[in-house]
Amino acid sequence: MRFFEDVDVGDEEALGSHTFMAPEIIAFARAWDPQPFHLDAAAAARTHFGGLVASGWHTAAIWSRLHAAAQARLHGQMRARGERVPRVGPSPGFRDLQWLKPVHAGDTLSFASKVTAKKPSASRPEWGLVFSHETGTNQYGRLVFAFTNCVFVERQEA
Repeated sequence: MRFFEDVDVGDEEALGSHTFMAPEIIAFARAWDPQPFHLDAAAAARTHFGGLVASGWHTAAIWSRLHAAAQARLHGQMRARGERVPRVGPSPGFRDLQWLKPVHAGDTLSFASKVTAKKPSASRPEWGLVFSHETGTNQYGRLVFAFTNCVFVERQEA
């Protein structure tokens, strides 16, 4: 994330891709979401999913990891150019989380972020709020994951 003033509505960023493999899906499910369709391919085949699928929370965790890595890359580039790096966060929350289609073992999701709005903070003049539409699209070009994110971003005047 850049400084609040340098962020424009409509800015888009590709965050990266991830392939969800069966062992990883099962390991995440064992630790965090132990439902049969996340844990056992045979059991999952008998559900409406027709096969092993990743937990929605697994999908969200991968988005979070890729989002943080993209931010770290940008901030590293800024530091390398000798630029000041803005403080970012915390997030006051998100809205409209959607798991639109199942993520099957072997699916590759590409994650992206698009700035949809921004406004100065009314209570903290050194910060602004940046709103973005976060998405995950599978290898067939189908949107499978989406939500509206919000994060505090430092203002340059601060």
